[in-house]
Amino acid sequence: MEGIRKQLTDAGQANVVSSFSKVYRANRVSNIRKWFLGILVGMGLILLLPWTQNIRTRGDVTALRQEQRPQELNTIIAGRIVKWNVKEGDFVRKGDTIAVLAEIKDDYLDPALLNRTEEQLESKKTAVESYRSKVQTVDAQIKALENSLSLKVSEIQNKIYQQRQKITADSMDMLAAQNDYNFKQVQFKRQKALYDSGLVSLLQLEQRNQAFQDAQAKRTSAEIKFGNSKQEMIRLQLELNGEQQQYLEKISKASGDRYQSLSQIATGAGEIAKLENQYTNYNIRSGQYYIKAPQDGQVVRARKSGLNEIVKEGEMLVEIVPANPQLAVELYVKPVDLPLVDTGQRVRFIFDGFPAIVFSGWPQASYGTFSGKVVVVENGLNDNGLFRVLVVEDPNEKPWPKELKMGTGASGFALLKDVPIWYELWRNINGFPPEYYKTSKASEKTKK
Repeated sequence: MEGIRKQLTDAGQANVVSSFSKVYRANRVSNIRKWFLGILVGMGLILLLPWTQNIRTRGDVTALRQEQRPQELNTIIAGRIVKWNVKEGDFVRKGDTIAVLAEIKDDYLDPALLNRTEEQLESKKTAVESYRSKVQTVDAQIKALENSLSLKVSEIQNKIYQQRQKITADSMDMLAAQNDYNFKQVQFKRQKALYDSGLVSLLQLEQRNQAFQDAQAKRTSAEIKFGNSKQEMIRLQLELNGEQQQYLEKISKASGDRYQSLSQIATGAGEIAKLENQYTNYNIRSGQYYIKAPQDGQVVRARKSGLNEIVKEGEMLVEIVPANPQLAVELYVKPVDLPLVDTGQRVRFIFDGFPAIVFSGWPQASYGTFSGKVVVVENGLNDNGLFRVLVVEDPNEKPWPKELKMGTGASGFALLKDVPIWYELWRNINGFPPEYYKTSKASEKTKK
């Protein structure tokens, strides 16, 4: 029994030694050190690999130009929808009628409003033309009166000149008669003295007295004639003043009629301008009943539906997404990263809905990314506290997908300086910003 028990003990010990050697392989040479050193060397080499610094941000696809972005189609006037010519999702061309409105304001409900306004305009123009004709007639009348006045004044002035000559002649005759009267008076006195002395006869005295009486009569006649001539001169002057006054009154009355007609013309011209303005406004307003597409695009987001709905002035009816816009990506950059972004800088994108495998540090190894260039960097801060950047397609790289739509989300990362991986890890651990540098084009602009 003891022999058997000893054999079993020896066999058990042998099995234990054999199992231990199989499980722990204590006699095998280990390669862990080699692997550990290899991994360290590999990690060291990886840390020396180049890494492209970048700024990651999020944005949406939009259009580069503002007129190519989705726009609201608003009503110019208030009205009532009577007809829809399109539905949401339809593509329209510039000038196509989207909807038709009807008038709701009582000032424009008359269907013959344009014709009636045109009739008023023509009537007022006819009235103004009549006043213009009247002005021409009055001008001719005034000219005729002025000519008549000139002729009449010339006639009376000629009579005055003749009368002035006649007065001169009558004054000479009066002086001659006075001289003759004085001479005959002296002769009569001498003759009477001779008669008193008895030297001449009574007959001779009577003859001298007769001659003296004739001279006195001639003198009186000359004085009367001279006085009549002066009186005639005064009458001619009064006649001249009367004719001038009469013609001036006629000319003043005609001038008053002329100025009144001119006033009517000016008033009529103002009313014509007002009616023309009304007619043009009515005509333009009648064209606003048809809501037309401002450009080619797709109709989306109809704000109003159905018929007979009332729309206010400036209210949105539909939204139109323009066709074939020049796409761009609208990114928002933090203020701390803004100095690192400049026009002409390259940006890589991942568009929502398009599968991609991204290695941000090795853009050449990425799959499904697209390239772009910065064209606009806004200087103003947006409401979200970020700066807006617009990026367009890089013509020298792979084109953007044709299936892109405005509003599609995009993740972008602007490519910065190439640095070793260890430096990038150290920078991120310490929270330092990326290396600041400008592209070659930006540097050339700065030098200029």
